[in-house]
Amino acid sequence: MTQPIHIRRGRMPRLLDAFCCQGGAGKGYADAGFDITGIDKDPQPRYPYPFIQGDAVAFIREHGAEFDFTHPPPPCQHDSDCQRIQGNAHPDLIGPTRTALESTGRPWVIENVRGALPKLNRPVMLCGAMFALATYRHRHFETGGGFTLTPPNHPVHMAPQAKMGRPVPPGWYGQYVGNFPGVPLARAVMDVPWMNRNGIRECIPPAYTAWIGRAFLAPRTLEAAA
Repeated sequence: MTQPIHIRRGRMPRLLDAFCCQGGAGKGYADAGFDITGIDKDPQPRYPYPFIQGDAVAFIREHGAEFDFTHPPPPCQHDSDCQRIQGNAHPDLIGPTRTALESTGRPWVIENVRGALPKLNRPVMLCGAMFALATYRHRHFETGGGFTLTPPNHPVHMAPQAKMGRPVPPGWYGQYVGNFPGVPLARAVMDVPWMNRNGIRECIPPAYTAWIGRAFLAPRTLEAAA
């Protein structure tokens, strides 16, 4: 059962940034006005918010109801074309993550890559071009717990995109995956100045989650002001 969310005046809504890595999603939610807590199985010394090292799915089951909103991107390697080409095997955590989220009764989004589309329920796609970023980086967001999204207009891709692992020529858009060159440019394009290459190739631009976070907060802000 979905629990109604009533955010008291003067209190920042709490956001659980699960599978947080270096905090691209968390930064966007912080910009939108959330109090962020991250959790990841690996140490994340670059993560800019309070951090817990542990199993994200178990933590969602046990503590997810204590947060106003949860954003988990289950590791995308299982559904990544790059990992399939390399023959690497990775766990598929989308189903267990969704089950844990549904048990909390709180709103949430699951984020993942195009390869995961068959396992996502009516996802919304976001693209860097929607936010005037010089990267396309399509990501897909399944919503739940009573929360829904209407995506912004998707502009036509006019700029050419550099190939994976290649330098980005002037006027082109970068992909920033794998062992890409040009970390300073990627940091600037995606607005993640604290990240290294490992964090950038796995993250989403904070602009995506800032938009999602504001969409979640807008009706609740109006309700609180009434």
